[in-house]
Amino acid sequence: MAIFAIHSPGTLTFGLLGNLVSLMVYLAPLPTFYRVYKKKSTEGFQSVPYVVALFSAMLWIYYAFVKANAYLLITINTVGCVIETLYIVMYLVYAPRKARIFTVQLLLLLNIGVFSLILILTLLLAKGPHRVQVLGWVCVAFSVSVFAAPLSIMRLVVRTKSVEFMPFSLSFFLTLSAVMWFFYGLFLKDYYIALPNVIGFTFGVIQMILYIVFKGRKKLILEEKLPEHVNNMIRLSTAGSAEVHPIEAQQNENHKKIGEDDQNSPRCTEQNDGGPNHQPAVQQIQCTEV
Repeated sequence: MAIFAIHSPGTLTFGLLGNLVSLMVYLAPLPTFYRVYKKKSTEGFQSVPYVVALFSAMLWIYYAFVKANAYLLITINTVGCVIETLYIVMYLVYAPRKARIFTVQLLLLLNIGVFSLILILTLLLAKGPHRVQVLGWVCVAFSVSVFAAPLSIMRLVVRTKSVEFMPFSLSFFLTLSAVMWFFYGLFLKDYYIALPNVIGFTFGVIQMILYIVFKGRKKLILEEKLPEHVNNMIRLSTAGSAEVHPIEAQQNENHKKIGEDDQNSPRCTEQNDGGPNHQPAVQQIQCTEV
């Protein structure tokens, strides 16, 4: 096969390992979507991570075609496009109307609008090797911004002294993926691939260190609303226990019960004179105070 003939042993080895580890990362949200399927509800999950992941895969496929001979980038990102598309379709099926509209708008803006703009500008304004350089820096900039997203989670871990929002397994596989793609880019002498993975490896190691430091502590945040981008990263977790939605659901249920009690409380204040079925006056005063 051409893929084995063109690549050096080091490039081929780390490219195949990178494909394998990245596939595991792509499959990480499966437990989340299995729960969505069983409950027929997205339970407040956001579509942003999956739309962004689809855009990233599309961008790297385009870069691989422009660069040429980067077949292992094409294989994993093609698989990624299929998986992320399936996630988004399932999300659109079970999400509420407002969330579906937002997801469609985001798809049109990012995956069609921005990607088409990048495609047109690089084809019209850049030629030959210069096109590879421009597109390479675009990929680097986007990859760095994605790798920097866990900073909010690390800040949350330090502030709460809890790792319940940062599962070790996801941090480990993301770090391992960064290592594989760094060496793939290094052997391929493609620094646009290698450079962002240095940052990914650094953040991954920091996350695992934080996990070791705070793993024995548990502290749930019930009163503070997490930032939206933090929730997005949490929802990519393989561990269902790391998600905050059961807590939110319980809170909503408690508020609902309190609201029902409030609606029923005026009945306790009604004045009833006489009759064996009427409540004593002491109970009427206690209900009024509550």
